[in-house]
Amino acid sequence: MIRLFALALSLFATPALADWQQTLDAARGQTVYWSAWGGDARTNAFISWVGERTEALYGVRVEQVKLSDTAEAVTRVISEKAAGRDEGGSVDLIWINGPNFLAMKAQGLLHGPFVADLPNARYLDLGPGSPVSVDFTVPVEGMESPWRLARFVFTYDSARVDAPPRRMADFVDWAAAHPGRFTHPGPSNFMGATFLKQALIELAPDASVLQDPVNDAAFDAATAPLWDWYDALRPNLWRGGRTFPENESVQQQLLNDGEVDIAMSFDPASAAAVIADGLLPESVRVFVPEGGSIGNVSFVAIPYNAANAEGAEVVANFLLDPATQAHMQNIEVLGAFSVLDPSRLDAEASAAFDALPTAPALPDLAELGPTLLEPHASWMTRLTDEWARRYVE
Repeated sequence: MIRLFALALSLFATPALADWQQTLDAARGQTVYWSAWGGDARTNAFISWVGERTEALYGVRVEQVKLSDTAEAVTRVISEKAAGRDEGGSVDLIWINGPNFLAMKAQGLLHGPFVADLPNARYLDLGPGSPVSVDFTVPVEGMESPWRLARFVFTYDSARVDAPPRRMADFVDWAAAHPGRFTHPGPSNFMGATFLKQALIELAPDASVLQDPVNDAAFDAATAPLWDWYDALRPNLWRGGRTFPENESVQQQLLNDGEVDIAMSFDPASAAAVIADGLLPESVRVFVPEGGSIGNVSFVAIPYNAANAEGAEVVANFLLDPATQAHMQNIEVLGAFSVLDPSRLDAEASAAFDALPTAPALPDLAELGPTLLEPHASWMTRLTDEWARRYVE
Protein backbone atom coordinates (compact mmCIF):
# COMPACT_ATOMS: atom_id res chain seq x y z
CA MET A 1 0.00 0.00 0.00
CA ILE A 2 2.81 2.41 0.91
CA ARG A 3 4.59 1.67 -2.38
CA LEU A 4 1.37 2.29 -4.34
CA PHE A 5 0.85 5.61 -2.54
CA ALA A 6 4.41 6.69 -3.30
CA LEU A 7 3.93 5.72 -6.96
CA ALA A 8 0.70 7.69 -7.15
CA LEU A 9 2.38 10.67 -5.52
CA SER A 10 5.18 10.62 -8.09
CA LEU A 11 2.69 10.41 -10.96
CA PHE A 12 0.56 13.36 -9.90
CA ALA A 13 3.17 15.55 -8.16
CA THR A 14 4.99 18.43 -9.75
CA PRO A 15 8.41 17.46 -11.13
CA ALA A 16 10.19 19.12 -8.17
CA LEU A 17 8.14 17.18 -5.63
CA ALA A 18 8.59 13.95 -7.56
CA ASP A 19 12.35 14.52 -7.65
CA TRP A 20 12.38 15.18 -3.91
CA GLN A 21 10.56 11.92 -3.27
CA GLN A 22 13.32 10.17 -5.20
CA THR A 23 15.86 11.92 -2.96
CA LEU A 24 13.99 10.75 0.14
CA ASP A 25 13.88 7.20 -1.16
CA ALA A 26 17.59 7.16 -1.97
CA ALA A 27 18.48 8.75 1.41
CA ARG A 28 16.66 6.21 3.55
CA GLY A 29 19.19 4.05 5.38
CA GLN A 30 22.10 6.42 4.79
CA THR A 31 24.39 7.77 7.51
CA VAL A 32 25.44 11.36 6.95
CA TYR A 33 28.89 12.22 8.28
CA TRP A 34 28.59 15.89 9.19
CA SER A 35 31.94 17.64 9.73
CA ALA A 36 31.27 20.48 12.14
CA TRP A 37 33.20 22.50 14.67
CA GLY A 38 32.90 20.64 17.95
CA GLY A 39 33.85 23.35 20.43
CA ASP A 40 30.37 24.26 21.68
CA ALA A 41 28.37 21.81 23.77
CA ARG A 42 24.99 23.39 22.92
CA THR A 43 25.69 23.17 19.18
CA ASN A 44 26.84 19.57 19.51
CA ALA A 45 23.63 18.73 21.39
CA PHE A 46 21.55 20.40 18.68
CA ILE A 47 23.28 18.41 15.93
CA SER A 48 22.61 15.24 17.93
CA TRP A 49 18.93 16.19 18.13
CA VAL A 50 18.87 16.80 14.37
CA GLY A 51 20.16 13.26 13.84
CA GLU A 52 17.51 11.80 16.12
CA ARG A 53 14.74 13.57 14.20
CA THR A 54 16.01 12.82 10.68
CA GLU A 55 16.42 9.16 11.58
CA ALA A 56 12.90 8.98 12.99
CA LEU A 57 11.33 10.88 10.08
CA TYR A 58 13.40 9.81 7.09
CA GLY A 59 15.63 6.94 8.13
CA VAL A 60 18.71 9.17 7.81
CA ARG A 61 21.29 8.93 10.59
CA VAL A 62 23.72 11.78 11.39
CA GLU A 63 27.20 11.28 12.78
CA GLN A 64 28.98 14.48 13.77
CA VAL A 65 32.67 14.52 12.93
CA LYS A 66 33.89 17.11 15.45
CA LEU A 67 36.47 19.52 14.09
CA SER A 68 38.72 22.09 15.72
CA ASP A 69 39.07 23.84 12.36
CA THR A 70 36.82 23.58 9.30
CA ALA A 71 39.92 23.46 7.12
CA GLU A 72 40.44 19.87 8.36
CA ALA A 73 37.40 18.69 6.39
CA VAL A 74 38.31 20.79 3.35
CA THR A 75 41.82 19.30 3.34
CA ARG A 76 40.32 15.81 3.51
CA VAL A 77 38.20 16.43 0.40
CA ILE A 78 41.16 17.96 -1.44
CA SER A 79 43.25 14.90 -0.59
CA GLU A 80 40.53 12.55 -1.83
CA LYS A 81 40.30 14.41 -5.12
CA ALA A 82 44.07 14.25 -5.53
CA ALA A 83 43.88 10.50 -4.94
CA GLY A 84 41.14 10.11 -7.58
CA ARG A 85 38.41 9.30 -5.06
CA ASP A 86 35.60 11.01 -6.95
CA GLU A 87 32.89 8.82 -5.42
CA GLY A 88 32.28 7.43 -1.96
CA GLY A 89 33.99 10.31 -0.17
CA SER A 90 34.30 10.33 3.61
CA VAL A 91 32.71 13.77 4.11
CA ASP A 92 28.98 14.16 3.44
CA LEU A 93 28.20 17.55 4.95
CA ILE A 94 30.37 20.45 6.19
CA TRP A 95 29.49 23.41 8.38
CA ILE A 96 31.36 25.96 6.33
CA ASN A 97 31.89 29.69 5.84
CA GLY A 98 33.97 32.29 4.09
CA PRO A 99 37.43 31.37 2.80
CA ASN A 100 36.81 27.62 3.17
CA PHE A 101 33.70 27.85 1.01
CA LEU A 102 35.55 29.99 -1.53
CA ALA A 103 38.39 27.45 -1.71
CA MET A 104 36.03 24.51 -2.29
CA LYS A 105 33.93 26.41 -4.82
CA ALA A 106 36.98 27.59 -6.77
CA GLN A 107 38.40 24.06 -6.94
CA GLY A 108 35.14 22.40 -8.02
CA LEU A 109 34.83 20.45 -4.78
CA LEU A 110 31.13 21.09 -4.13
CA HIS A 111 27.96 19.17 -4.96
CA GLY A 112 25.23 21.25 -6.50
CA PRO A 113 23.68 23.64 -7.03
CA PHE A 114 21.08 22.02 -4.79
CA VAL A 115 19.54 24.63 -2.49
CA ALA A 116 16.68 25.68 -4.79
CA ASP A 117 15.65 22.02 -5.00
CA LEU A 118 15.05 21.77 -1.25
CA PRO A 119 11.33 22.02 -0.47
CA ASN A 120 11.99 24.25 2.54
CA ALA A 121 13.95 26.73 0.41
CA ARG A 122 10.58 28.40 -0.12
CA TYR A 123 11.05 29.96 3.33
CA LEU A 124 14.30 31.68 2.27
CA ASP A 125 14.86 35.00 0.57
CA LEU A 126 17.28 33.90 -2.15
CA GLY A 127 17.36 37.29 -3.87
CA PRO A 128 20.74 38.78 -4.81
CA GLY A 129 20.69 41.28 -1.93
CA SER A 130 19.86 38.73 0.74
CA PRO A 131 22.43 37.74 3.41
CA VAL A 132 21.88 34.07 2.48
CA SER A 133 22.88 34.72 -1.15
CA VAL A 134 26.52 35.59 -0.40
CA ASP A 135 29.20 34.22 1.89
CA PHE A 136 31.79 36.89 2.72
CA THR A 137 30.87 38.57 -0.63
CA VAL A 138 31.24 35.27 -2.56
CA PRO A 139 27.97 34.41 -4.39
CA VAL A 140 26.54 31.19 -2.96
CA GLU A 141 24.77 30.20 -6.20
CA GLY A 142 22.99 27.28 -4.55
CA MET A 143 26.19 25.49 -3.57
CA GLU A 144 25.64 25.74 0.20
CA SER A 145 22.51 25.93 2.34
CA PRO A 146 22.04 28.37 5.26
CA TRP A 147 21.11 27.15 8.71
CA ARG A 148 21.90 29.77 11.40
CA LEU A 149 22.47 33.51 11.61
CA ALA A 150 25.28 35.25 13.48
CA ARG A 151 25.27 38.97 14.30
CA PHE A 152 27.88 41.23 15.85
CA VAL A 153 26.54 42.75 19.07
CA PHE A 154 27.81 44.64 22.09
CA THR A 155 27.00 43.63 25.66
CA TYR A 156 27.06 46.07 28.56
CA ASP A 157 26.30 46.13 32.26
CA SER A 158 23.22 48.31 32.63
CA ALA A 159 23.93 48.68 36.36
CA ARG A 160 26.97 50.77 35.45
CA VAL A 161 26.08 52.17 32.01
CA ASP A 162 22.94 54.24 31.48
CA ALA A 163 23.47 55.14 27.83
CA PRO A 164 25.94 53.06 25.80
CA PRO A 165 27.29 54.56 22.57
CA ARG A 166 24.78 54.19 19.76
CA ARG A 167 27.19 54.60 16.85
CA MET A 168 30.76 53.49 16.37
CA ALA A 169 31.80 57.16 16.13
CA ASP A 170 30.36 57.73 19.62
CA PHE A 171 32.81 55.32 21.25
CA VAL A 172 35.47 58.04 21.24
CA ASP A 173 33.45 60.41 23.43
CA TRP A 174 32.13 57.57 25.60
CA ALA A 175 35.63 56.22 26.28
CA ALA A 176 36.92 59.74 27.04
CA ALA A 177 34.16 60.11 29.63
CA HIS A 178 34.83 56.61 31.03
CA PRO A 179 38.58 56.04 30.63
CA GLY A 180 39.74 52.45 30.97
CA ARG A 181 36.19 51.02 30.92
CA PHE A 182 36.23 49.68 27.35
CA THR A 183 38.48 47.45 25.31
CA HIS A 184 38.32 44.95 22.46
CA PRO A 185 40.08 41.68 21.67
CA GLY A 186 43.27 42.05 19.66
CA PRO A 187 42.48 42.14 15.93
CA SER A 188 44.48 38.97 15.35
CA ASN A 189 41.37 37.40 16.92
CA PHE A 190 38.21 37.23 14.80
CA MET A 191 36.22 39.29 17.33
CA GLY A 192 38.74 42.11 17.42
CA ALA A 193 38.91 42.17 13.63
CA THR A 194 35.11 42.34 13.45
CA PHE A 195 35.12 45.33 15.80
CA LEU A 196 37.40 47.16 13.35
CA LYS A 197 35.30 46.08 10.36
CA GLN A 198 32.12 47.35 12.05
CA ALA A 199 33.75 50.72 12.56
CA LEU A 200 35.12 50.74 9.01
CA ILE A 201 31.68 50.19 7.49
CA GLU A 202 30.29 53.19 9.40
CA LEU A 203 33.25 55.52 8.93
CA ALA A 204 34.35 54.78 5.35
CA PRO A 205 33.42 57.54 2.88
CA ASP A 206 32.03 54.89 0.50
CA ALA A 207 31.28 51.57 2.20
CA SER A 208 30.33 49.94 -1.10
CA VAL A 209 34.03 49.55 -2.01
CA LEU A 210 34.35 47.05 0.85
CA GLN A 211 32.45 44.48 -1.20
CA ASP A 212 35.24 44.36 -3.77
CA PRO A 213 38.72 42.89 -3.33
CA VAL A 214 40.99 45.41 -1.63
CA ASN A 215 43.54 47.50 -3.53
CA ASP A 216 45.97 50.15 -2.31
CA ALA A 217 44.02 53.22 -3.36
CA ALA A 218 40.67 51.96 -2.02
CA PHE A 219 42.26 50.84 1.25
CA ASP A 220 43.95 54.19 1.90
CA ALA A 221 40.80 56.19 1.15
CA ALA A 222 38.42 53.93 3.08
CA THR A 223 40.55 53.52 6.20
CA ALA A 224 41.82 57.09 6.69
CA PRO A 225 38.81 58.08 8.87
CA LEU A 226 39.10 54.77 10.76
CA TRP A 227 42.68 55.44 11.87
CA ASP A 228 41.80 58.99 12.94
CA TRP A 229 38.94 57.56 15.00
CA TYR A 230 41.09 54.84 16.53
CA ASP A 231 43.92 57.25 17.36
CA ALA A 232 41.40 59.25 19.40
CA LEU A 233 39.89 56.14 21.01
CA ARG A 234 43.03 54.22 21.94
CA PRO A 235 44.40 56.35 24.84
CA ASN A 236 41.16 55.84 26.80
CA LEU A 237 40.95 52.09 26.33
CA TRP A 238 41.52 49.61 29.15
CA ARG A 239 45.20 49.70 30.15
CA GLY A 240 45.73 52.63 27.85
CA GLY A 241 45.29 50.53 24.73
CA ARG A 242 48.70 48.94 25.28
CA THR A 243 47.36 45.43 25.84
CA PHE A 244 44.17 43.66 24.78
CA PRO A 245 42.16 40.62 25.88
CA GLU A 246 43.04 37.52 23.90
CA ASN A 247 39.50 36.72 22.82
CA GLU A 248 35.79 37.19 23.48
CA SER A 249 35.81 34.89 26.51
CA VAL A 250 38.57 36.86 28.23
CA GLN A 251 36.77 40.14 27.56
CA GLN A 252 33.55 38.62 28.90
CA GLN A 253 35.40 37.75 32.10
CA LEU A 254 36.59 41.36 32.37
CA LEU A 255 32.94 42.45 32.09
CA ASN A 256 31.91 39.94 34.75
CA ASP A 257 34.73 41.07 37.07
CA GLY A 258 33.75 44.73 36.68
CA GLU A 259 37.00 45.76 34.99
CA VAL A 260 35.20 46.97 31.86
CA ASP A 261 31.60 47.98 31.19
CA ILE A 262 31.18 46.89 27.55
CA ALA A 263 32.10 43.66 25.73
CA MET A 264 31.16 42.15 22.36
CA SER A 265 29.96 38.92 20.80
CA PHE A 266 28.97 37.40 17.47
CA ASP A 267 25.97 35.67 19.02
CA PRO A 268 22.98 37.84 20.04
CA ALA A 269 21.77 35.10 22.41
CA SER A 270 25.09 34.48 24.14
CA ALA A 271 24.58 37.06 26.90
CA ALA A 272 21.27 35.55 27.97
CA ALA A 273 22.76 32.06 27.92
CA VAL A 274 25.83 33.09 29.92
CA ILE A 275 23.69 34.94 32.46
CA ALA A 276 21.63 31.78 32.92
CA ASP A 277 24.88 29.91 33.63
CA GLY A 278 25.82 32.47 36.29
CA LEU A 279 28.83 33.80 34.36
CA LEU A 280 27.57 37.36 33.85
CA PRO A 281 25.51 39.68 36.06
CA GLU A 282 21.76 39.70 35.47
CA SER A 283 22.04 43.41 34.66
CA VAL A 284 23.91 42.74 31.41
CA ARG A 285 22.08 43.76 28.23
CA VAL A 286 22.72 43.75 24.47
CA PHE A 287 22.85 46.60 21.96
CA VAL A 288 23.82 47.12 18.33
CA PRO A 289 24.91 50.34 16.63
CA GLU A 290 22.26 52.41 14.91
CA GLY A 291 21.94 51.23 11.33
CA GLY A 292 22.61 47.59 12.15
CA SER A 293 25.67 45.42 12.54
CA ILE A 294 27.78 42.94 10.64
CA GLY A 295 26.16 39.57 10.24
CA ASN A 296 26.96 36.39 8.47
CA VAL A 297 25.18 33.16 7.87
CA SER A 298 26.41 29.71 8.78
CA PHE A 299 26.01 27.34 5.84
CA VAL A 300 26.25 23.62 5.20
CA ALA A 301 27.82 22.35 1.97
CA ILE A 302 28.03 18.90 0.39
CA PRO A 303 31.34 17.80 -1.16
CA TYR A 304 31.29 16.78 -4.82
CA ASN A 305 32.20 13.17 -3.93
CA ALA A 306 29.95 12.71 -0.90
CA ALA A 307 29.01 9.06 -0.42
CA ASN A 308 25.61 10.06 1.00
CA ALA A 309 24.68 13.20 -0.91
CA GLU A 310 20.94 12.41 -0.83
CA GLY A 311 20.99 12.04 2.94
CA ALA A 312 22.96 15.28 3.22
CA GLU A 313 20.29 17.08 1.19
CA VAL A 314 17.61 15.68 3.50
CA VAL A 315 19.51 17.00 6.53
CA ALA A 316 20.01 20.41 4.88
CA ASN A 317 16.28 20.56 4.13
CA PHE A 318 15.37 19.54 7.69
CA LEU A 319 17.55 22.35 9.04
CA LEU A 320 15.35 24.81 7.10
CA ASP A 321 12.06 23.47 8.40
CA PRO A 322 10.35 26.29 10.36
CA ALA A 323 9.82 23.96 13.33
CA THR A 324 13.53 23.11 13.34
CA GLN A 325 14.51 26.76 13.07
CA ALA A 326 12.19 27.69 15.93
CA HIS A 327 13.61 24.88 18.07
CA MET A 328 17.15 26.09 17.27
CA GLN A 329 16.28 29.69 18.16
CA ASN A 330 14.93 28.63 21.57
CA ILE A 331 17.35 30.10 24.12
CA GLU A 332 16.93 26.94 26.19
CA VAL A 333 18.19 24.85 23.25
CA LEU A 334 20.75 26.79 21.19
CA GLY A 335 19.58 30.37 20.86
CA ALA A 336 20.92 30.79 17.30
CA PHE A 337 18.78 33.12 15.21
CA SER A 338 16.81 31.78 12.27
CA VAL A 339 17.81 32.29 8.63
CA LEU A 340 14.20 32.13 7.41
CA ASP A 341 12.41 35.14 5.95
CA PRO A 342 9.61 35.94 8.47
CA SER A 343 7.38 37.25 5.68
CA ARG A 344 7.34 33.78 4.10
CA LEU A 345 6.10 31.95 7.19
CA ASP A 346 2.50 30.91 7.64
CA ALA A 347 0.53 31.74 10.78
CA GLU A 348 1.40 28.47 12.52
CA ALA A 349 5.14 28.87 11.94
CA SER A 350 5.07 32.51 13.01
CA ALA A 351 3.24 31.55 16.18
CA ALA A 352 5.97 29.03 17.03
CA PHE A 353 8.59 31.77 16.92
CA ASP A 354 6.38 34.17 18.86
CA ALA A 355 5.96 31.56 21.63
CA LEU A 356 9.69 31.09 22.22
CA PRO A 357 11.03 31.83 25.71
CA THR A 358 12.45 35.31 26.20
CA ALA A 359 14.98 36.83 28.57
CA PRO A 360 15.82 40.44 29.46
CA ALA A 361 19.22 40.11 27.75
CA LEU A 362 17.83 38.41 24.63
CA PRO A 363 17.13 40.89 21.79
CA ASP A 364 14.55 40.24 19.12
CA LEU A 365 15.14 40.65 15.40
CA ALA A 366 13.64 44.14 15.36
CA GLU A 367 16.08 45.29 18.04
CA LEU A 368 19.02 43.92 16.04
CA GLY A 369 18.19 46.09 13.05
CA PRO A 370 19.56 45.50 9.54
CA THR A 371 22.22 42.90 8.83
CA LEU A 372 25.31 44.50 7.30
CA LEU A 373 27.27 42.41 4.82
CA GLU A 374 30.80 41.33 5.67
CA PRO A 375 33.50 43.12 3.67
CA HIS A 376 35.42 41.04 1.15
CA ALA A 377 37.76 38.69 3.02
CA SER A 378 40.84 40.50 1.64
CA TRP A 379 39.90 43.61 3.62
CA MET A 380 40.17 41.80 6.95
CA THR A 381 43.71 40.62 6.28
CA ARG A 382 44.85 44.06 5.14
CA LEU A 383 43.04 45.77 8.02
CA THR A 384 44.54 43.61 10.76
CA ASP A 385 48.03 43.83 9.26
CA GLU A 386 47.84 47.64 9.15
CA TRP A 387 46.50 47.81 12.71
CA ALA A 388 49.45 45.70 13.90
CA ARG A 389 51.90 47.92 12.01
CA ARG A 390 50.48 51.04 13.60
CA TYR A 391 49.75 49.95 17.15
CA VAL A 392 51.76 46.90 18.17
CA GLU A 393 54.68 48.15 20.22
